[in-house]
Amino acid sequence: MVLDLRPRSDGELMATQPTPHETPEAKAMSVVSAADPMPGEIVLRDLNCYYGTFRAVRDVTATIRPNAITAIIGPSGCGKTTFLRTLNRMHEITPGATVSGEVLLDGVDVYAPDVDPVQLRRVVGMVFQRPNPFPTMSIYNNVIAGLRLTNARRSNADFDVIVERSLRRAALWDEVKDKLKENGTSLSGGQQQRLCIARALAVDPEVILMDEPASALDPVATLRIEELMAELRATYTIVIVTHNMQQASRVSDETAFLTMGEDRAGYLVEMGPTVDIFTNPKEQLTEDYVSGRFG
Repeated sequence: MVLDLRPRSDGELMATQPTPHETPEAKAMSVVSAADPMPGEIVLRDLNCYYGTFRAVRDVTATIRPNAITAIIGPSGCGKTTFLRTLNRMHEITPGATVSGEVLLDGVDVYAPDVDPVQLRRVVGMVFQRPNPFPTMSIYNNVIAGLRLTNARRSNADFDVIVERSLRRAALWDEVKDKLKENGTSLSGGQQQRLCIARALAVDPEVILMDEPASALDPVATLRIEELMAELRATYTIVIVTHNMQQASRVSDETAFLTMGEDRAGYLVEMGPTVDIFTNPKEQLTEDYVSGRFG
């Protein structure tokens, strides 16, 4: 699949596949990578992230597998959240923040001049550290907020279907189906976080980014979020930042370990299958970190 991340002239932003009527030339122009990428695959090439003149992330080259959970681990301040925010261009929202290198999603360079960042953030959704349902909206309206913000044209019946489907995917439907008109903030912390996940799913993304999604939750709610991530990996590419080594080892398929150099820039030490990172890492720095000898 080749994503169309350009602004839509009809006012409705949609991730689209090439239609059978597209010419071979048009298809060729939309493909950045010569090899056919896997849907949901993210390829990073020499990624550098800056805040003004300070380089926060240095020379990261890696491939994030589709339909898998990739955990980003490392000590505080090593650029994990900055790295995560570059994947849907939220990094550039910060004044003075810039990026160099390439971030390819399905072979498309998401930092290309004709890519619409608003459309990109529909394809690459994000769930933040603390639950952030919109406080003035009902549970129902929280779920479809993303669609309405992008002026997506839907009937009320369509919205009903999307709300139920998204809440079911977020394992929340049975708990809230009889109180959809109630305020989203009336839910417990764990339910609010699943509501935020439902909101991200409603726009039908390919990738879900999660920045320590369970750090503010109790153990029971944390377990439910972890179970939900395991269910969602069959459909979505999931990238999660976590400080919890046990959580990374439990939920992820791949793990990337970042740390800081003498220049205070975060860099990728090692990335691979989670079982290898935690039991047989290639780098001594990785072994020291996962075993608790530093960080």
